[in-house]
Parts: sequence; C-alpha cells; structure tokens
Amino acid sequence: MSNFRYTRPDRFPPIVKNIIIINVLVWIAQLIYDKKDGLTFALTDKLALYPIDHPAFRPYQIATHMFAHASYTYPQGSIIFFHILFNMFGLFMFGRILENVWGSKRFLFFYLACGVGAAAAHLAMQYLMGGSSPAIGASGAVMGVFAAFGYLFPNTELMIIPIPIPVKAKWVVLGYVLIDLFGGLGTLGSDNIAHFAHLGGALTGFIIVLLWNKTNRKTLY
Repeated sequence: MSNFRYTRPDRFPPIVKNIIIINVLVWIAQLIYDKKDGLTFALTDKLALYPIDHPAFRPYQIATHMFAHASYTYPQGSIIFFHILFNMFGLFMFGRILENVWGSKRFLFFYLACGVGAAAAHLAMQYLMGGSSPAIGASGAVMGVFAAFGYLFPNTELMIIPIPIPVKAKWVVLGYVLIDLFGGLGTLGSDNIAHFAHLGGALTGFIIVLLWNKTNRKTLY
C-alpha cells in the first residue's frame, strides 16, 4: 500500500501573502508620513539603507530597506506605484511556486537571506566605489527568488514584454543578471538603481539553492 499523499499547491501561500501585505502596509505608511509636516518625519529616510560610513546608517536598515519602496517623486510629489508593483508581482509569480516546493519556513529563510545578501553586496560596493545614495526596495530579495526559479525550472517559458515570443526562464535570469552587471559597472549610465544589490540577491539565492539541491541532478538541465 502506498503512503503517497497528494497536496494541492497553495495559490497564495502564507509567507508570500504576508510579505506582500507587510510591504503594502509599509508603503502606505511611507505615503502618510513622508508627507507629514513637509517631510519633517520622512519615514522612507529612516527605513532606507545608507552606506556603512554614512552618518545616517543604522544596522536595522539592513532589514527594513527590503520592506520599503519609493513613495513620491521629488519635488513633483507624484506617487510612485511601479516600484512596489513590479517587486510584489515578481514575488507573487515566482515566490509562491518556491514556497509550495520548499515549504513556508524554508522559503522565509531563503527570502530574508537573499535580502541580507543584497544589502551586503550593495554596502560593499558603495564602500569600495564610493557613493552616498540610500537604497530601498525588495528587488534584491526578489532577484534571489527569480534566480532560484531559473535554477529549478530553467526551461519554463515566460512571456517578457515587449518580446513577442516565450523565453526560457534560464535565459531571462541571465539577461537580467547581465543588465545589472553592466548597469552596476556604469555602462548603462546613471539610473538610480542599486544594481549590485540585485546581483547580491541573485548570487545569494543561487548559492543557497545550489547547496540545497547539490545531490539533485534533475535540476541541472
């Protein structure tokens, strides 16, 4: 008699769901308190990750930066939707698959580790290359999720706007890594994107999933 039991994948597993909820709530708080008294409170500045040698750097920012996103454009004051929208969409699309494969505890560890890896890479490159701009966003952790998805499901076909044909996940991940690499080295110009944070998150995610799956040769194709 077989002990196999089929478990139906959760379409919106709890860790992904709660991470998205936390990010949205933090973003709403940013919208409220960044506007308070003409930006005197400036919640985003308190949550953002500053260079380690900057007077505004605080150790807790290594954690808080990955739950905060751009709130307003300055000085225009327009609300920025796309930063949090793209990150949370990517987390929902790929993170829920990984959480269903690994389970909630392992996925939570993985996500937070990728965020810390992204912060470490960003701080290291700022220290070596200079720079004083703070960083915010879940992009580094999400890039780790994306890298893990590309490793585990390399031949899954994805539709990437504006490319009119499906592209395999492994090539999409490689493409994003190259964009961040060239962007971080400056060949794409100054775009206010923390490219090395993205690379740090992707590298951390790849190393973790490689260690977890080092005996599973089925994923290496």
